[in-house]
Amino acid sequence: MKIFKTVLALSLALCMLAGCTGRNDDKNGSSSSAPSISSSSSSSMPEPSSSSEAPESSSSSSSSSMDSSSEAAAAAGSADFSQIGALDPAAVTWGPGRQVDEENRPTAPIALQEQYGKYGAIFIGNKDEKKIYLTFDQGYENGYTAKILDTLKEKEAPAVFFLTGHYVRTEPELCQRMIDEGHVLGNHTDNHLDATEAPLSEAQEDLLSLHNMVNDQLGYACRYYRFPEGKFSEQALGLVQMNSYKPVFWSFAYADWDPDNQMAEADALEQLKSHLHCGAIYLLHSVSSTNAAVLGDFIDAARQEGYEFAKMEL
Repeated sequence: MKIFKTVLALSLALCMLAGCTGRNDDKNGSSSSAPSISSSSSSSMPEPSSSSEAPESSSSSSSSSMDSSSEAAAAAGSADFSQIGALDPAAVTWGPGRQVDEENRPTAPIALQEQYGKYGAIFIGNKDEKKIYLTFDQGYENGYTAKILDTLKEKEAPAVFFLTGHYVRTEPELCQRMIDEGHVLGNHTDNHLDATEAPLSEAQEDLLSLHNMVNDQLGYACRYYRFPEGKFSEQALGLVQMNSYKPVFWSFAYADWDPDNQMAEADALEQLKSHLHCGAIYLLHSVSSTNAAVLGDFIDAARQEGYEFAKMEL
């Protein structure tokens, strides 16, 4: 009897120990420094292509957007900053410059496309196709986005709208309209942090916070990312790629961001037309009254030159 009691006591002790170990494993397995979006059986996304052409495909459904969001979350949650710690953290302030080749394509984006394409970065599209990609940065609403959307709908021209957290919080109806009318939503971060100065964990949190917000409120998974002010580093590019995003820059921009210092409409239209080139990525700001006024004329003029306004989408 004494032997039986001893064996029984040992068995109970082993069971209790196994139960505690299981609970601790569950806690350790669920912890993550990255915000969670939703569960997914996939732990990573395929490495983005280094092609210089902006990706295109048919419109994604809400279901596929949610799946993509889950996959991006899983990749982000398992991010190991040591993988990119050796990359150059030096900041690069981006601008396409004025030098162009014989086809009117700015040479700076071409060079950086070759240099940083391995991170999935897009500075300029395919040189062999007369395609234009319209992109708008949406920091705040100034009363012109609805008119811009009206023009895009009338002209059947797609665009990418890069959203900040402030814009999503304050303009959910306009964001939903962008989705409903077939445009692409991009990630311009929640708080517009400089990814080259913030710690990697904070830069990732700023990216994922916006990603989660758009996914939760609009059921949409952003896949394109634009660095605040276009300021980046090789290390920051690696961080964006680790989170299953493609960084999108531009091959044309002009001084349109200050509502109180707008270019004359005729001059702005000439700026837009004179920089037409194959694979052009136009950076525009929706706070601009001039952009809202001349957008339709620009689309018409570009099409008369044989250009197509293409949809940028994974």
